[in-house]
Amino acid sequence: TALPERRRPGGGRPRYEVVRELGAEEVRWFYREDRKTWKPFIGYDSLRIELAFRALGSSGGGGGGEPAAVEPVCVRSGLYEVDVASAESYPVYWNQTEKIPVMRGQWFIDGTWQPLEEEESNLIEQEHLNRFKGQQLQESFDMEISKPVDGKEAIHSLKLSRNHVDWHSVDEVYLYSDATTSKIARTVTQKLGFSKASSSGTRLHRGYVEEATLEDKPPQTSHIVFVVHGIGQKMDQGRIIKNTAMMRDTARKVEEKYFSNLATHVEFLPVEWRSKLTLDGDTVDSITPDKVRGLRDMLNSSAMDIMYYTSPLYRDELVKGLQQELNRLYSLFCSRNPEFEEKGGKVSIVSHSLGCVITYDIMTGWNPVRLYEQLLQKEEEELEERWMSYEEQRLLEELYITKQRLREIEERLHELKASTISKPPVLKFKVENFFCMGSPLAVFLALRGIRPGTSGSQDHILPRTICNRLLNIFHPTDPVAYRLEPLILKHYSNISPVQIHWYNTANPLPYEHMKPSFLNPTKEPTSAPDTESASAAPSPTTSPVMVRRHYGESITNIGKASILGAASIGKGLGGMLFSRFGRSSATPQTMETGKDGPEGDEKKATTVGTPPLPHSSSGFLEPTMELEHRIDFELREGLVESRYWSAVTSHTAYWSSLDIALFLLTFMYKQDQEETDKSNLDTI
Repeated sequence: TALPERRRPGGGRPRYEVVRELGAEEVRWFYREDRKTWKPFIGYDSLRIELAFRALGSSGGGGGGEPAAVEPVCVRSGLYEVDVASAESYPVYWNQTEKIPVMRGQWFIDGTWQPLEEEESNLIEQEHLNRFKGQQLQESFDMEISKPVDGKEAIHSLKLSRNHVDWHSVDEVYLYSDATTSKIARTVTQKLGFSKASSSGTRLHRGYVEEATLEDKPPQTSHIVFVVHGIGQKMDQGRIIKNTAMMRDTARKVEEKYFSNLATHVEFLPVEWRSKLTLDGDTVDSITPDKVRGLRDMLNSSAMDIMYYTSPLYRDELVKGLQQELNRLYSLFCSRNPEFEEKGGKVSIVSHSLGCVITYDIMTGWNPVRLYEQLLQKEEEELEERWMSYEEQRLLEELYITKQRLREIEERLHELKASTISKPPVLKFKVENFFCMGSPLAVFLALRGIRPGTSGSQDHILPRTICNRLLNIFHPTDPVAYRLEPLILKHYSNISPVQIHWYNTANPLPYEHMKPSFLNPTKEPTSAPDTESASAAPSPTTSPVMVRRHYGESITNIGKASILGAASIGKGLGGMLFSRFGRSSATPQTMETGKDGPEGDEKKATTVGTPPLPHSSSGFLEPTMELEHRIDFELREGLVESRYWSAVTSHTAYWSSLDIALFLLTFMYKQDQEETDKSNLDTI
């Protein structure tokens, strides 16, 4: 098979050359994660690691004296550092128990360009230099595809522990396995699919296929995204890191495909804040029966989150924990990237599940104590309205005056304090976009008394001064997700969420040009013909979630049902999922049958105690107002998903979705584009 062309940035080296020691640009460093194959660092990283490695060697590391300290090398867009002395890499922004090994590649296997293990590589390299240094080298890969060497005599040979290397000429070097059990033969045959590495030998190359250059470097980060999880289980620390890595890798693919011409770059950082908290120690864990752990973990991550967060004991600790971690990460990032703030770098947050509620509360400074004070005030007002005896009235007036006095003293004390210490802002940065995924935020807001208003502005629930844009993403069958738009304008409960484009849609319509489309008005159960209800594939309009939830006022009923359903863990998973769908008695079977499709759903939906929507003559509510910006965005459902199954998995299916990665980047790059366009206009 033909070799990949050796790419030489400088227009190639002379055809004939003398064997010399490998240049720093010919060596390539690799890293290995999760015990998978070795991955090459990009040129910029590899070259800097090699220079640090050489500095370490030349500073007399082995000469009995103390090895000189070499600065760790920043790699992989600044997310990791490499400690050359210990040949390990570790993340900068989060903790990871497993270190990531790195290795120095000098000799490579033909075809895959995987490096030979370092010890063997060193031995072969030493032998090669001893035997051939100063000799003329013919650039064979320019002139010929490697000729079979079976009949050719070896001019030099080196015995290794389980294999030997034969030089048939200066640049025709083959590795032969001496024992079929040899580790290298095994890995070679497994990875490369050679039938008999032992008989045919494996061709080796000295120096990597591509020279490392400092130009091969990642673009500057212009936008950071903090990825926030729910509370989850204590043992589960690693999951947000893995989820963020999935999201980052997916976003990289999308960037390469759609945004490669832009010199900017979006970086995703996991906000792992749960492990720093003590909360209940492991009390809840210790009271969980053994048999149900697997199922309970899935349930607990949502239900337990909600219970922790509504517990006055832990709420403050949770809010403070997340807030401190966000600020720590931002400060650390800015200290390592001093030009980020100067160049107007932006920050967005992606939160999942209950993480959305906690992030919202940090941004807005919402506090349950405020709610309690409002309730007390209301009680007082009610007291004043009823008839009272003279004595009662006198006492009440005295109480009123005392409270007034108390408030004045508190305020004066507060002013004195405030003059000495100015209160720092809660977050050290302005949030550009707040993306909620699988978020129960709407239920929390509804239960805190937020009701639809008359203006179509996001300010009704999240002021634009705090956060420029709020976007709520959900999978149509996610049991924990709720819509936000009907909390701003009530009639949006009858307008379907915006459908998120599939990743591979050619020339999709920009989201701001998509017109609102109405959901099917609720029909009388009898009027739907059989054929219609039997179509099992859910289309966006018949997708069960939408029919089931008539938002408006009833969002609170269903919301309560859901949270209480989640909280009474005894009901098990089914109870949690279906109390939210208004049919706790449903079994997985009834969900799957096509006959019990939209039509059956509607019958059951009305049992939640939902008042039917008021209809105008045209079949749906008259639109009075439109939202300034759409907020609810729904993933398009795959046609093959069984509804029961997707209800279980959909709550965690956001991380690796290409559709979501494209959606996030579309909004982040769009703003960056708009601003550069604006500043270009200004200069003109």
